[in-house]
Amino acid sequence: MGFLNPFGKYDADDFPDVYVPLHQAPRHPSVVAANAGRTRTSISESSDAKVDQDPEKKIDAKIDDDSEPGVLTLESLREEIDSDIAASGHDSAYDRKSKVINKAIQDIGMGRYQWKLFGLCGFGWLADNLWLQGVALTLPSLTPEFGVSTTNARYTTLSLFTGLCIGAVCWGTASDVIGRRLAFNTTLFLAGVFGLAVGGSSSWITVCALYSCLGLGVGGNLPVDGALFLEFLPFASGNLLTMLSVWWPAGQLIGSLIAWGFLPNYSCSSDLQPCSLVDAGQPCCSKSMNMGWRYLNYTMGAFTFAMFCCRFFFFHLFESPKFLLSRGRQREAVSVVYGIAHANNAKTWLTEDILNEIGGHPEQVTDMKLSTGEIVKRQLEKFSTQRIAPLFNGWKLGLNTGLLWFCWATIGMGYPLFNAFLPQYLTQADPNAPPEPASVVYRNYAITSVVGVPGSIIACYTVNIKHVGRKGTIALATLLTGIFLFLFTRSTDPSYQLTFTCLEAFFQNIMYGVLYAYTPEVFPAPNRGTGTGIGSFFNRVAGLCAPIVAINAGKANPKAPIYASGGLILAAFVAMCCFPIETRGKQSL
Repeated sequence: MGFLNPFGKYDADDFPDVYVPLHQAPRHPSVVAANAGRTRTSISESSDAKVDQDPEKKIDAKIDDDSEPGVLTLESLREEIDSDIAASGHDSAYDRKSKVINKAIQDIGMGRYQWKLFGLCGFGWLADNLWLQGVALTLPSLTPEFGVSTTNARYTTLSLFTGLCIGAVCWGTASDVIGRRLAFNTTLFLAGVFGLAVGGSSSWITVCALYSCLGLGVGGNLPVDGALFLEFLPFASGNLLTMLSVWWPAGQLIGSLIAWGFLPNYSCSSDLQPCSLVDAGQPCCSKSMNMGWRYLNYTMGAFTFAMFCCRFFFFHLFESPKFLLSRGRQREAVSVVYGIAHANNAKTWLTEDILNEIGGHPEQVTDMKLSTGEIVKRQLEKFSTQRIAPLFNGWKLGLNTGLLWFCWATIGMGYPLFNAFLPQYLTQADPNAPPEPASVVYRNYAITSVVGVPGSIIACYTVNIKHVGRKGTIALATLLTGIFLFLFTRSTDPSYQLTFTCLEAFFQNIMYGVLYAYTPEVFPAPNRGTGTGIGSFFNRVAGLCAPIVAINAGKANPKAPIYASGGLILAAFVAMCCFPIETRGKQSL
């Protein structure tokens, strides 16, 4: 893969080999199947209506359709767009043309461009957990160098979560204003730069401030990367959005392996005091003796910046065609679709004339371009009662929605209460005994990370087992996660704790993998973004509260945060047992 000009621009004329006339265009099998189902429904409804009017005319209810199945015409395309518009709730020139773009991408199908984008978007998932674990791994080293107590050091995690929450809220809307392409690259750039800067911190306050700035970048990865990937993804391959979560445990694994290499060899003993607080000649912890956490952050920052370089210099990311349409740049949107078809060695029927026929000519319509205010308004509409109400349509869906959001919140707090401070728990396993050697702590942490990785992969298979499905898999994994958290506290023996941290990590990743899959499946398509977005919001806010709980509860009892974590996970298990909807083997609503 060679170096590419990240600022290069392309026109539809640069891809003359991809265009094919509308009537000759090959249709993707998933589109043909969807249209066939829609036609059968239409025929059935028409027949029923005519039979009700005159039973003797039942034969006349049949619809003669001499068109060859799978052949696309302007009128059949218009009918598909009208059907999609009726379900979406928005009918403007922009919405109609956006639906046409969707159809064109579906007919191109999954190809090399989307697979490359899958890997680059996965960097965002990886970076999210990489830095969450990076902060956790850094905490034990901050106490001896800066003189902050073990409990107060947890405010460092709070600073990161503050940035994560702000980034998650702001970057999603910002990407609709400044463009997906700029936001996609900026989030990792910020994370890489501030990650490198953390290593040069001269005080604990500086560490917290830089981690908060780092969180602003990392927090935007999931909403921006997910939205970008989804807009280039054919509907038939929509499950790949869920598979991005496989990159999540990879972040923890990489962070733990880097820490294992540096922290045991370049860290002060946790019982030393900062040199500024002791008399001359007394044993103390100086910056030069405690470079391990700095090397860790330098390395993770460089790794994150390398991921940014892969995105920026070695892959030509086309701007989202929907964003271009919203800015009135219709020709550029068509050029993007041509570029995707060229990259996938496929054909496309899309032209500006077709967009104009379906959505209106730019000089004749006034609602093709969305202003910044209209974009923000549409974002806020996702959380309006009109958008939320369908999520509670019927007792089954309503109950399932409430329970699912409850699970996102409890897991959002329960997960960091244990995992964000795990190195501290392993170091201070017994308050009445000397701290565990750093070599043992970070070796065990790395082993835990390795064991946890297969969990996400196994979850992809267990969810389709008959009589188990999504509900059975996630409930069992959550129950075992909660039980192992309580068992972790029963002994201070390193081998005993290693056993249960490994088991907890394995089933925890199964739990998260299924949760990411089940959540978008259970919500109706027109309101899926709203349902998943609110769940993610609850998850982030609860995670922001986790360090506060850990600090205050940990003062009374060092094991109290772990008890709280286990209790929250078991509460999520009870809610999961009450899910009334199973999505295994069922088509999404």
